[in-house]
Amino acid sequence: MKKQFFVFILRWILNSIGLWIAVRIFGTGYSDSELITGVWVFLFAGLIFSIINTIVKPIVIILSLPAILLTLGLFTIVVNGFMVYISLMLAPGLHMTFWNSVLTGIVLSLVNYIVSSALELQYARKMEER
Repeated sequence: MKKQFFVFILRWILNSIGLWIAVRIFGTGYSDSELITGVWVFLFAGLIFSIINTIVKPIVIILSLPAILLTLGLFTIVVNGFMVYISLMLAPGLHMTFWNSVLTGIVLSLVNYIVSSALELQYARKMEER
């Protein structure tokens, strides 16, 4: 249970950083007048994204399975963008177009892939030591 909580917290923080980077590159409608307020906005947006990714994304993947199979998996990029778009709509003070959300989804997918790979590598090292 501790490991799952640690992984969730790590993903939350890294998703928040990924959202900050992506909003800086692709986003519109965010003004960072105060640094502290900006940190909380992105931490809240990262939490929303992490929760939506955990709960809603599997349901949307199952419902869009025909489109995913038809496009040989490329539709998952649109699904990831939709998850980002929903998250940013719920987060106060952040706005982004749908297609920029798709690009942000690609950035966040890469971040999550790197985190997953690093955690699996760490787990494999611990299992080797035993």
